[in-house]
Amino acid sequence: MKRRVGILISGGGSNMVALVKSMTGDHPARPVLVVSNDPEASGLEKARALGVATAVVDHRLFGKDRADFEAELDRVLREAGVEIVCLAGFMRILTPEFTRKWAGRMLNIHPSLLPLYKGLHTHARALEAGDGEHGCSVHEVTAELDGGPILGQARIAIDAGDTAQSLAVRLLPMEHALYPAVLRRYAADDRTPVFLSEGISAVS
Repeated sequence: MKRRVGILISGGGSNMVALVKSMTGDHPARPVLVVSNDPEASGLEKARALGVATAVVDHRLFGKDRADFEAELDRVLREAGVEIVCLAGFMRILTPEFTRKWAGRMLNIHPSLLPLYKGLHTHARALEAGDGEHGCSVHEVTAELDGGPILGQARIAIDAGDTAQSLAVRLLPMEHALYPAVLRRYAADDRTPVFLSEGISAVS
């Protein structure tokens, strides 16, 4: 029985596309729904083009009532029979109540080598700190922002001429490799971390 995956997006959904395309053949999961909090998110059309059902839960319609927004989001996911939730560029902070409901069944990808640089502007912060490497992490979602057990990381070297934009561009292919690799294991109840390096793939 294939696990049913729901993917939450807010924008273009490039990580969503990588996840959807990976879930074929003997993969233990299948994508059943892509949800966005923004009805204008271009990722919705990409999902439909890939044959995945879509839904919109527009956070703006709920004002500051996060509980009602999350209740509707939860309803949409459960109505579709979603078993695993993947956050893929979903730009809403979820409350502890929501993360508790989906504990052990929700993943997120974050553009830093956690626990470094939780939150926003991670590429610029890595440069400002003078780091020699940068990367991305996939982790289980908990009530702690960008916290939870780390299930995979991918690393790239920071070059002398790098900018925040160039780092983002170079890191994206690593995100597209890491997230599907972690999801494949996660859907098979394997929590062994995945580690990737630029130009070299290493799994342990």
